[in-house]
Amino acid sequence: MLAKDYKIRVFIVLSVFFVFFSIILVRLFLIQINQKDFFRTLAQHQHEISITINPPRANIVDRMGKVIAFNRDIPSAFILPHQLKHGQKTEKFLKRHFPEVYERMQVYPEKYFLWIERKLSPQRYAQLKAFGMEDIQFINEPQRFYPYRSLAHLLGFTNIDNEGISGVELEFTKKMSGHAATLRLEKDARSGLSYFEKGVEVEGVDGEAVKLTIDSTLQALVYEELQRTIHDFNAKGGSALVLNPDNGEIIAMANYPGFDPNQTKIQALDITKNMIVTECFELGSVLKIFCALAGFEEGVVRYDEMIDCEGHITYIDGFKVENFTYALLNALKENNNILPFYDVIRLSSNVGVAKIAKRLGPKLYRHLRRVGFGFKTGIQFPGERAGFVNHPDNWSRSSIIVLSFGYEIMASLLQLGRAFSIIANGGHSVQPKIIMDATAKPIDIGRKLYKDTTIAQMKDLLELIGKKYAINGYRTMGKTGTARCLKNGHYSKTDHNYTFAGIVERDNYRRVIVTFIKEPEKANLWASEVAAPLFQSIAEKMVIHDTFVG
Repeated sequence: MLAKDYKIRVFIVLSVFFVFFSIILVRLFLIQINQKDFFRTLAQHQHEISITINPPRANIVDRMGKVIAFNRDIPSAFILPHQLKHGQKTEKFLKRHFPEVYERMQVYPEKYFLWIERKLSPQRYAQLKAFGMEDIQFINEPQRFYPYRSLAHLLGFTNIDNEGISGVELEFTKKMSGHAATLRLEKDARSGLSYFEKGVEVEGVDGEAVKLTIDSTLQALVYEELQRTIHDFNAKGGSALVLNPDNGEIIAMANYPGFDPNQTKIQALDITKNMIVTECFELGSVLKIFCALAGFEEGVVRYDEMIDCEGHITYIDGFKVENFTYALLNALKENNNILPFYDVIRLSSNVGVAKIAKRLGPKLYRHLRRVGFGFKTGIQFPGERAGFVNHPDNWSRSSIIVLSFGYEIMASLLQLGRAFSIIANGGHSVQPKIIMDATAKPIDIGRKLYKDTTIAQMKDLLELIGKKYAINGYRTMGKTGTARCLKNGHYSKTDHNYTFAGIVERDNYRRVIVTFIKEPEKANLWASEVAAPLFQSIAEKMVIHDTFVG
């Protein structure tokens, strides 16, 4: 009886163990075979993460290799909603101080990561730390930094994610950003606190530095002179451009008023525009030079031909044309209203130059286009405008007249600089450039556009004006331009823009400088009083600087 009871008990125990063992086997089968994908995914979510690592944005350097835009680490604040140690306290804090973050937590409860505030200033970082909130954590993020404010309009700036949104930063954002790497990380099973790299899912590529043709030291000098002039005349703004006409390299490109590209938020985007490239103007009498250029090339006027400028006011084809400057009017009185053509340009006679334009007819349009007006220069910079030259098919009776002294034509200062470069380099086309080419040549000019005799006459003509703003030891050439501003569909008698475009030359050294002052407060000024002295002061500093840097 006892032996029989013993066998029954053993059978029951074995049966129970068998049932449990069978359950375990079935469970293991379900986990390891039937549901393996589900649990593998779950484990990976708990112990593995994939992160995207952006390579540091590459630097921007000037022609000498000086770094003019780079990255620096800036703290940003974040929380991990699913790992809060003091949930109620943290949520109460967020609701009071960061309601938009609190709202995102409520709307997106599945989020494992939320930014609190990014790219903190030192003061803001100290303030957040002082709250003593343990659940608010900090991480360093790269932020673009620009040490030279004078370059702000050229370099542009990036957004909070270090992506270029204006200027050189925008134009070359892909080149400098490179390509992100994706890494798979696995949590350390022993500590559960840190991750180690398990594999690379996507290989990253570092960004490439961008080297500009700009000389940052000269840029600062140009900016300083521009700022001083604008303040002296209480003008709305202005620009200055320096380029090498032999290869098109832009050495300085400054605009004022400036802005701080290191600000977290740029309030007035209008002041961030690089006016030299992105804005076009009617430039006035500076464009008389290209009427003279066309006249010499076409043989319709001689350098010393006597031109009847007909006093203060005359009518050409029924259209009123006026000679303005005091020096011109005095010269007309002394010479019975007749001047040699070189004085027509030197003294800026609207009547005299209009008569040469009438001789040229539609050929004037073709020459304006030949030197690049109405075309984009092709510079590698966002937002360049092509400008406008009124086509002969659209001309009114007065078009050829006003076109000769700078109206019915809209041009950028870069286009004006390129056009003067054609005269400076001996009559060849040239491509303005902002990016330094490792294989760049000292002379990189295109096809011949004008005869040597034409260019020689043009330089002699420009020198007659440039002598007034001479740089000791250099041949100085240039032309002024005073243009009325269009206000509410009418040309203002008090608001003007002032331009000077000039050439500085000695032996094989040549530079083109364009200066522009927009709407000084004082009326009845002339470009010879505003933009030309700025040209001279920039040229003086430039030649001293270039002498020392070689």
